[in-house]
Amino acid sequence: MSQETIYCPAIFLTAPASNQGKTTITAALARYFTKQGKVVRVFKTGPDYLDPQILAQASKQPVEQLDIWMAGDDYCQDRLYQAAQIADLILIEGAMGMFDGDPSSADLAARFGIPMAIVMDVKGMAQTAAALATGLANFRDDVRVVGLIANRCGSERHAELIRDALPPSLPLLAALKRDEDVTLPERHLGLVQAEEVADELELRFEAAVDWLQESTDAGLLTLPEPVAFLPAEQDYAEAPAKRHLQGRTIAVARDAAFSFIYDANLNALKSLGAEIAFFSPLNDATVPDADAVWLPGGYPELHTKALSENTSMHSSLQAFFASGKPLLAECGGMLYSLEELTDLEGQCYPMLGILSGQGAMRGKRGCQGMQTAVIPQGEIRGHAHHRSRSANTPEPVGHGRRQRHPAPGEAIYQQQGLTASYLHLFFPSNLDATAALFLGVTSLAESA
Repeated sequence: MSQETIYCPAIFLTAPASNQGKTTITAALARYFTKQGKVVRVFKTGPDYLDPQILAQASKQPVEQLDIWMAGDDYCQDRLYQAAQIADLILIEGAMGMFDGDPSSADLAARFGIPMAIVMDVKGMAQTAAALATGLANFRDDVRVVGLIANRCGSERHAELIRDALPPSLPLLAALKRDEDVTLPERHLGLVQAEEVADELELRFEAAVDWLQESTDAGLLTLPEPVAFLPAEQDYAEAPAKRHLQGRTIAVARDAAFSFIYDANLNALKSLGAEIAFFSPLNDATVPDADAVWLPGGYPELHTKALSENTSMHSSLQAFFASGKPLLAECGGMLYSLEELTDLEGQCYPMLGILSGQGAMRGKRGCQGMQTAVIPQGEIRGHAHHRSRSANTPEPVGHGRRQRHPAPGEAIYQQQGLTASYLHLFFPSNLDATAALFLGVTSLAESA
């Protein structure tokens, strides 16, 4: 594969805050250009499972996460470079506000020279929207902003007031009217999973294409300028030299209850030599024949009754745990591992019981943030995002280390072959520690 600089049109969609419409507009653009016959590769900034599902359906291409802290500069550079080799357009959706976080969306855009477009919900303001956009665009001189996308614009006169107040260097790329037909469905942890509303999403994507085309400003519907993408020192598309999981099968829970799975994590396991066997704790009777099990996060709280009633799966996973083989349980997977789980309606159901303790949902209060899992196998970066609590659990072997706060992070439990925590791990951040975790050893030297 060529290691020369590759040029590909790219744009980074950012905003002054969350809930401005970034995902809706990114999905609309992805579908618009896909319908034009273009290959559109979309990336999502930060640790997010739900937005990428929506964006993957809109673009009909895989969507990956980009986060300098979680994955590193070299990893992000490689993923962009690989995408640029096949794409006609790269779209990146930011997280939260433009300068929020460390590193922020602006840091990522500046690092790779990608121009930004500001998405702003302009309901209730006019010239002030132009003032805010101008301030964001000029806050740092290493970030280039190419225009404003005014979302939920009330009328052409509303758009005119904003357009006339913007400086010539910051054009109005689109004035998008208020339209509930393009709004994406949500629930307590964010957007509804794409596979649950796939047909509805198709209708919304098609409506969103019309929505974009109705704007009197056409700047958004032309391909942005090409950006130079350089190869990284390490090619993450190639398998690592040491395939520590060669010949091993990892059973991965994947269904409506367990779906918070980074494609990057699956690719990391495969690059280490593992075979992946998916199974459904909701619908299957037993775990596939495997050397290790991964119970990822998801929405077990929405399926407590069905999970509780699948007692044959309980017996199969309990037997797997008793065998001492490696089992990783993350967030929702950890809740499923506990003795009981109380759902959003206050109903309590028995779960696996391979980890002592009880889990319970707690409405809108929760925990989120970037953390490093500090475990005997090594340090693996990841994040926490949950609205539940656990009680009467065993003594942890350690805690997550928060990115910017000295207080201990999420508790991490290890007993027999089980590793359980609220943390969602990003395997590419430490392939050796990931391999050791799924081998059931504390260091790779033990498996040599």
